[in-house]
Amino acid sequence: MGKDAQGSGSAAANAAAGGHESSLFQTYARYPLSLVKGEGSWLWDDQGNKYLDFMAGLAVTNLGHAPVKVKEKLKAQLDELWHVSNLFHIPGQEKAAALLTANTCADAVFFCNSGAEANEAAIKLARRYHQKVKGSGRYEIITFTQSFHGRTLATLTATGQDKVKEGFLPLPAGFLSVPLHDLPALEAAINDNTAAIMIEMVQAEGGVHPVEPEFLQAVTELCKQHGLLLIVDEVQTGMGRTGKLFAHEHYGIEPDIFTVAKGLGSGFPVGAMLGKGYLRDAFTAGSHGSTFGGTPLASAVVAATIEAMLEDSVAQRAAEAGEYLTAQLQEKLAGIPFVKSIRGKGLLIGIECAEPVGELVLEGQRRGLLFVTAGPNVIRLLPNLLVTREEIDQAVSILTDIIHAHTAVNQA
Repeated sequence: MGKDAQGSGSAAANAAAGGHESSLFQTYARYPLSLVKGEGSWLWDDQGNKYLDFMAGLAVTNLGHAPVKVKEKLKAQLDELWHVSNLFHIPGQEKAAALLTANTCADAVFFCNSGAEANEAAIKLARRYHQKVKGSGRYEIITFTQSFHGRTLATLTATGQDKVKEGFLPLPAGFLSVPLHDLPALEAAINDNTAAIMIEMVQAEGGVHPVEPEFLQAVTELCKQHGLLLIVDEVQTGMGRTGKLFAHEHYGIEPDIFTVAKGLGSGFPVGAMLGKGYLRDAFTAGSHGSTFGGTPLASAVVAATIEAMLEDSVAQRAAEAGEYLTAQLQEKLAGIPFVKSIRGKGLLIGIECAEPVGELVLEGQRRGLLFVTAGPNVIRLLPNLLVTREEIDQAVSILTDIIHAHTAVNQA
């Protein structure tokens, strides 16, 4: 199992090493694996090696790889209709939107293609609501340091991490980041131009930091006090990942706007921005659009994904699996100084370590376990939401062995 079994690596990795220049822009620091098949919690590379997947395509394949119920609906739609313009009614899109609004606090949905586009739509809706409906000039969005909201010019500016902004100056105006959980800094940042506060329930890319309930309550009160919109970025935390269909449900709040992508399409590229009914007047005909937003194919996948999640109580299963995984990690990794903390919600779990963990990720691949980082010192675990206890035990065993071996080498 893993890279050891394939010797010198995959065919694609060998080609790259042999000096054949790729036709792709090299925007990704790719691992030396070429994955070609997936089923449930498992992936296979082009050399036939098998891997236990605790990445889920970065919280995308929440129902596992190639989920049967979704695959059947997609195949059926492939025989019917792939694409028409949003200038026409698309019945499947209406169905998908109705499923979302029936199972959330939202009243209206805008479909797009990605999380970044969903967050762009949220930013535009907040500005347009204040400027066209409320008649004010408000445009600023307050976000938080270590947040991640996307890689378009607006969403990378909204992101509270300088590393994603390097080389893209000038950045668009209208964004300000303050430290998470620093209420005085947030209060000081609010001014006459503030339109909204944008926040993640768990800063996944920023180190797997759940927002503190008391702080979130203070944020909601500030929004009410100053007439601001509350935007919740659920791109990674939505669709059952944290043990609720959407992570804000843990906190008993109803955001004005929230966004979702990743797990929404079980691997099919789709995103959505959801909002309260009073925001409809801001997004009128011609104010926003997307050629590929909510195509018949995408809508079929979204509807099938939501239906499967509801029918199989996937969010509840994720909550139970997350409790079990966290308990196993706490038991097996107890007393190891290298491990500083274990945190997260549901099946979005971070293991903060005393040193960078990049080498541990590579060792996991060699042993047949795929996981990813969340910043240099945090291991991020993102199994699919239907992961079995046996698979969790196997992953914890491999990860424990890796950490013990790493600790032993460093102590030698």
